[in-house]
Amino acid sequence: MSEEKNRWRFSKTWMTVGLVIVLLLVYQIPMPYYYSQPGDATGLNDFITVEEGTGEEGEFYLTTIRQSRANLILYTWSFLSSYRVLTPVDAVLAEGETDEEYQHRQAASMRLSQDASKIAAYRAAGANVTINENGVLVTQFVDDMGAIDVLESGDVITAVDGEEIGNTTELNESLAHKGEGDITSLTVNREGDVLELDVELMTFPEWDDEETGNEEVNAVGLGILGPIDQRDVAFDPEVTIEASDIGGPSAGLMFSLEIYNQLQDEDLTRGLDIAGTGAIDEEGDVGRIGGIGQKVVAADSADIDIFFAPNDNRFPGPTNYEIALESAEDIGTSMIIVPVSELQDAIDYLENEV
Repeated sequence: MSEEKNRWRFSKTWMTVGLVIVLLLVYQIPMPYYYSQPGDATGLNDFITVEEGTGEEGEFYLTTIRQSRANLILYTWSFLSSYRVLTPVDAVLAEGETDEEYQHRQAASMRLSQDASKIAAYRAAGANVTINENGVLVTQFVDDMGAIDVLESGDVITAVDGEEIGNTTELNESLAHKGEGDITSLTVNREGDVLELDVELMTFPEWDDEETGNEEVNAVGLGILGPIDQRDVAFDPEVTIEASDIGGPSAGLMFSLEIYNQLQDEDLTRGLDIAGTGAIDEEGDVGRIGGIGQKVVAADSADIDIFFAPNDNRFPGPTNYEIALESAEDIGTSMIIVPVSELQDAIDYLENEV
């Protein structure tokens, strides 16, 4: 009997070990998808500080989604809820982009979003902001075009054919009159060294605008992706945002509202918890983002009172606001969904409707 018990224990131990190994292998098997689900609603008062800024009775919140590479477990899990979403890898990553490069791109988008949200808020509040433009930061390249063999990621282009350029718009304008095969002289700052480099212009592949950054579809160009304006921006009073763990541009609107509120004597929150999402530019225009339904779910789970959703109709299909309304109805939330096309829409709503 004792021998049988020992054999059973031995067999049970190895069954357990085998099951653990199988689960680990299943967990490690990559799938050609990204998996995402509703994340959190995170209060912004502790992340954003305006020098001598005013306090608030309620709070503004950004909303997030949780995203990772899908494995077999997450793939199966996604079928249990419409708010657990699988997205093909090639719809997330640019051509030739690695997961690590994607995370760097998301981090860069967040930095740009923070700058834009600060500028939009300060302009809306009539506060002082000073911008000095220093050129265009190179981040990624198009394969088989001129720039990839000449420039390096991290280079800052400061002049084209001897004419200074301060931003991406000026870079594109300086190339607009040129044709395929033309050689363009670039002045580049590379880790403190100033270089003069020649790049042959070529025609972009047939990609959409998002993939080609700020350069036009089928236009002649250098062959760089996602160029970033390199500049120094000063604010008076000073403002800081500490949100390094969050990627992408979608928190821009809520950053702006928190900053604007701290610049005002009157508290826009009026004791309410207010969340939302949306990319923002320096002029205060609010753009659509991904995962709007999941963010509505995240906000509802945090008992948010008001949710701002982008009402950007520049693209085909339903707007973020329309999808947010459908999601709110689907989950039966009492949260108020408010459409915004620009920062001022949200400010007007809080000043006049709350």
